[in-house]
Amino acid sequence: MLRQPAVAGAFYPDNPEDLKRLIESCFSDDSGVGFMPELSSFEAKDYPIHVMVPHAGYQYSGAIASHGYCEIVKNGFPEVFIIISPNHTGLGGEISIFNEGEWITPLGSVEVDGEFADAIIDSSDIASADFMAHIREHSIEVQLPFLQYFSQDFKIVPVTMGRQNFATSTDLSNAITEAAEKLNRSYCIIASTDLSHFNNQEKANKVDGFVLEDIEDMNEFKLFEEVVQYNITMCGYGPVMTAISVSKRCGKDTGRILAYGTSGDVTGDLTSVVGYASGVFK
Repeated sequence: MLRQPAVAGAFYPDNPEDLKRLIESCFSDDSGVGFMPELSSFEAKDYPIHVMVPHAGYQYSGAIASHGYCEIVKNGFPEVFIIISPNHTGLGGEISIFNEGEWITPLGSVEVDGEFADAIIDSSDIASADFMAHIREHSIEVQLPFLQYFSQDFKIVPVTMGRQNFATSTDLSNAITEAAEKLNRSYCIIASTDLSHFNNQEKANKVDGFVLEDIEDMNEFKLFEEVVQYNITMCGYGPVMTAISVSKRCGKDTGRILAYGTSGDVTGDLTSVVGYASGVFK
């Protein structure tokens, strides 16, 4: 199965050279890390970090995303990136895993680790192999060029969550941990999420602050509670809950928010903004 780009030319350029230049500008932007990191080597089995990154158009969230990708590049690439996203399209099931084939972007193709994907499905009570859930979903696709810019030597397991609650995040966390132990393969989770949507800047900063504190505390239970209690329109809290859970199971018990911003910081319109953040668990 070849998964063709759905948002090339919209969320990011469809011309490879333009795309590379935009990625570079994301890193060098005032809201970015300020430099282009160099890829380190990594050959162990226990990858030291998992990350959280946003998934909006690069002009809005790419600079914030550069902080998360800088951490990955500095640590070197594992064998597999498990990229977990929310489901914006409504297609597919509670946990839909793209378990064979390749994903295409303007920077080339990325192979799916079918063995790892199937092992997660086998260990899960909820997840299923599902291609349709991924056909139009943007929040995994936009992560790939950031990785491809630095290397073509990696595989992915794309996972989108149609339902985000304790049951699905716990099941997925268990399944990832069991599959990784079975296969003895190095992996990094990339939790793809934006934060609150369409509040004014002041309110966005306030409610995003609640979830960012929970993420730094690595408290997925309080994160879920506050998303519900305050009706925080964070679209990928399920992927973040899963990343936190897996991290703690693997002895990674420190969370750190690397960068935060909103679309209003880019556009100047502070009346209706979307929040973005990068974070690392190690």
